[in-house]
Amino acid sequence: MTSFPKNFLWGGATAANQVEGGYDEGGKGLSIADITTAGSLDKPRYLTYELNGKRGKVAGMFANALPEGAKGKIFDDTYYPNHIAVDFYHHYKEDIKMFAEMGFKVYRLSIAWSRIFPNGEETEPNQAGLDFYRKVFEELKKYNIEPLVTISHYEDPLYVAQKYHDWQDRKMIDNYVRYATTLFKEYKGLVKYWLTFNEINSAIAFLGMTGDKPSNEMAQRAYRKLHYQFVASARAVKAAHEIDPDYVVGCMICGITPYPGTCDPADVLAARHSMEESIFYCGDVQCKGEYPTYAHRLWDKYDVKLDITDEDLKDLKEGTVDMYTFSYYSSNIITTHKTDEEAKGNFAAGAKNKYLKYSEWGWSMDPTGLQYYLEVMYDRYHLPLMVVENGLGAVDKVEDGKIHDPYRINYLRNHIEAMKKAIADGVDVRAYTTWGCIDLVSAGTGQMSKRYGFIYVDRDDEGNGTLKRIPKDSFYWYKKVIASNGEDLSE
Repeated sequence: MTSFPKNFLWGGATAANQVEGGYDEGGKGLSIADITTAGSLDKPRYLTYELNGKRGKVAGMFANALPEGAKGKIFDDTYYPNHIAVDFYHHYKEDIKMFAEMGFKVYRLSIAWSRIFPNGEETEPNQAGLDFYRKVFEELKKYNIEPLVTISHYEDPLYVAQKYHDWQDRKMIDNYVRYATTLFKEYKGLVKYWLTFNEINSAIAFLGMTGDKPSNEMAQRAYRKLHYQFVASARAVKAAHEIDPDYVVGCMICGITPYPGTCDPADVLAARHSMEESIFYCGDVQCKGEYPTYAHRLWDKYDVKLDITDEDLKDLKEGTVDMYTFSYYSSNIITTHKTDEEAKGNFAAGAKNKYLKYSEWGWSMDPTGLQYYLEVMYDRYHLPLMVVENGLGAVDKVEDGKIHDPYRINYLRNHIEAMKKAIADGVDVRAYTTWGCIDLVSAGTGQMSKRYGFIYVDRDDEGNGTLKRIPKDSFYWYKKVIASNGEDLSE
């Protein structure tokens, strides 16, 4: 079997709002993540706000738009797990040293927009925020770890999120481009790889998560938001290449492989349409530089009207990405028939696949789906690919100061083997960064108990704990995987 490329980038991934903490330090402004409560498998996370002197909350991690006139607010009697998270803000040297001990070649992290521009639309950046990330990048360089930086990862500054109702105004394009351009100039020579928006397709991919058909208004908001983000991304790509021709800028897609539930042609077509709407739509615009032919079918489905200008179309064409990156955790079933068993869990819905096992959070474990996804996307776009999120969320137990996590090792081994098969089939895969390489706050549930990391962090779902870092068995296993460039996957 073909081996991994000699210069393959092995590493891990996190997001600022899920690891950093220090939410009110160093001149940082509030972000959407800072007013988001904890949740669980059965209870959603909420955004908290005040309206006409009364407190309120709106459910959903992707419900960034607060009610008209509401102001996001932090309440003293409510727990917000992202405020401290695992305190990477003060522990980054310790954490990066542990990443280096594993042999990381790359570390994917995000920058908190409100740490650079506290309100999101100032003309001058916050120097303390710029200095913090410079120190992080310099620490990574000390160990020859390449930063892979996500510019926007689910944490728009609260001020602009409220003012422009979650990307419902074209002015957000200029705000984002100013922010991105600041980063490109500030970190020239320290950062090479950039991603414009994390899981940009989530705006439409999760529209139907409740099982009900979304309203036309919901769809209108989602598609409008996406259009403005597409243009912002394209302009950022152009700016990056002008500032440093060596910059490599990618899109980042939430990758879920959809299978038809039966061989009924209606199911096969439904699965195809699901992939167009949830996956291809964003990839096609960002990689090919234009809206696909089926876009009109999607817009007509919800009576969506977009203000697409000639300048927008020019920007999209000129600002295509250099690489395609994506997250992959599981696959799902698409069927037009009633089913006996449903997959219910954190961002998991629809028919259950009888050929697969499921995690305790309701996600199917399907390494073949990763191989399938890699081969389809490389054939479609002919761009280098990076798997920038993949991992298993599970409850870990500390026994005599150690954490034995064979379930995580098994999950990752199977997905690495699937990736290797795709490479053997000719797919150009450049990097693999496992999600939550150090335990972090779950984006979907706000829990710490849903752990992904190679490094255990002593903190629970209520915010108790010492924040002590402990390597798990998977830490030493992944160190061996990296040292052998993916050849030695044994425990």
